[in-house]
Amino acid sequence: MSDILRAATAWELQSMLAPYVERKVPVEIIGSGSKSRIGRPMQTAATISTASMHGIWMYEPTELVMSAHSGTPLVQIEAALASNNQMLAFEPIDLGPTSGGPRGTLTIGSVLACNSSGSRRAATGAARDHLLGIEAVDGRGSMFRSGGRVMKNVTGYDLCRGVAGSWGTLAILTEVTFKVLPAPEKTATLVYHDLPDDIGVELMCAAMRLPYEVSGTVHLPKNVAGRLEHAALADAGHAITALRIENFEKSVDYRTQAMREALKVYGEPTIIGSMNSLEFWGELRRLSVMPYDPETCLWRVSTAPMMGPKVVASIRRHMPTEVMYDWSGGLIWIEVPASADAGASDIRRAVAVHGGHATLIRADQSVRSAVEVFQPQSPLAERMMGGLKAVFDPMRMLNPGRMYANI
Repeated sequence: MSDILRAATAWELQSMLAPYVERKVPVEIIGSGSKSRIGRPMQTAATISTASMHGIWMYEPTELVMSAHSGTPLVQIEAALASNNQMLAFEPIDLGPTSGGPRGTLTIGSVLACNSSGSRRAATGAARDHLLGIEAVDGRGSMFRSGGRVMKNVTGYDLCRGVAGSWGTLAILTEVTFKVLPAPEKTATLVYHDLPDDIGVELMCAAMRLPYEVSGTVHLPKNVAGRLEHAALADAGHAITALRIENFEKSVDYRTQAMREALKVYGEPTIIGSMNSLEFWGELRRLSVMPYDPETCLWRVSTAPMMGPKVVASIRRHMPTEVMYDWSGGLIWIEVPASADAGASDIRRAVAVHGGHATLIRADQSVRSAVEVFQPQSPLAERMMGGLKAVFDPMRMLNPGRMYANI
């Protein structure tokens, strides 16, 4: 087991990294370690954690901007925002519980480094779209900054977007600056019952085309809906399709009734209010319907929304699945039985036919060593990623091979 080093400041992190850089010995980079079981296994001499680099050092509610050290717990960020009726609009998802890691220990740096975005992403953009500026340490041990406190302030390359979603393979985030948004005054969720997958996806796509600012759409087939902690919905015993509306109270009331009328061909929905809606969508942020199970593997598949049921149908020809559709069907969480390749060949074939990409979120270490965990890149994308790695981390010091064997 490698040593775990906990840096409390950026300069301390640099000093910890320096001897490994000098010897050209790679290290693993983590926040709290909640996602340490995701990605390809790595051979590293030590683990450097940023979880001790915490604290909000700038928050201007009137400017809708916050800056924090990368190890700041997400719960602390969201508590500070809630005290001013504000939120992280991209609704970061917690992959810890479903991958066998701890629950509720996310750090803001890991959220942005992995571009973790939840159900509201389809309406407000991904985590990287809300990142304004970063301070980070590259694979040489040098500190750099990019961006600032406002949008459209980048001249040349936008390094923030390059680092977001790189899973610690390019740089170690030490500080992040991001925009926030006002929290909705009221939330309502329209829940349609017992629709088959293709009709549920059709309903979600139809809702998103309406002028009513739907901020979340999800379809849970019967078996998956039964796993909900929300007793009223879990005990219903059938599939549910949920549409979320948020805003000022009068606006939500009006749009809820307008949505019911516009979508009446799909049946009469049950409408749940703010508290129950927050509980339900909070469950989805934790992926509670896809709980950790060593006897299964979990895939995250992104595709065109209307292609979702076709992708699932193609996979079901080869293996049983349990699925959850998010982003109007454009994001599918697919649980399959554990096997030597986690069903990778059949899943990637289905994605190749219908379009999209697939990431293996949960599998045994031996499986993650044997298959491509992240979607295989085209030759052009591979060259681009290799070029970024050569600039940021030419000696392959940081999380080498976590995403791809040569990155």
